[in-house]
Amino acid sequence: MYSISIQKSGEKDLERIPTTVLSKIVKAIDSLKKDPRPPGVKKLKGSTENLYRIRSGDYRIVYSIEDEIRVVNIRRIRHRKDIYRDL
Repeated sequence: MYSISIQKSGEKDLERIPTTVLSKIVKAIDSLKKDPRPPGVKKLKGSTENLYRIRSGDYRIVYSIEDEIRVVNIRRIRHRKDIYRDL
């Protein structure tokens, strides 16, 4: 089992998400505890860090994985049209 850590930027993103899709996103984040690299995960290219993203409807969850200490660090949670602008 991995633990989940959410950065401040991710917390702010969660506050802005409409309540109609929030529960689905929270379930997707919670599922990362068991499998941080689920089917459909994509490793982001062009980043100096090892960043991954999963889809949850029209939203994307960008995170990093620290396997040594078993932590999934949530970086950003945004709509698909906005997510890649600030990475």
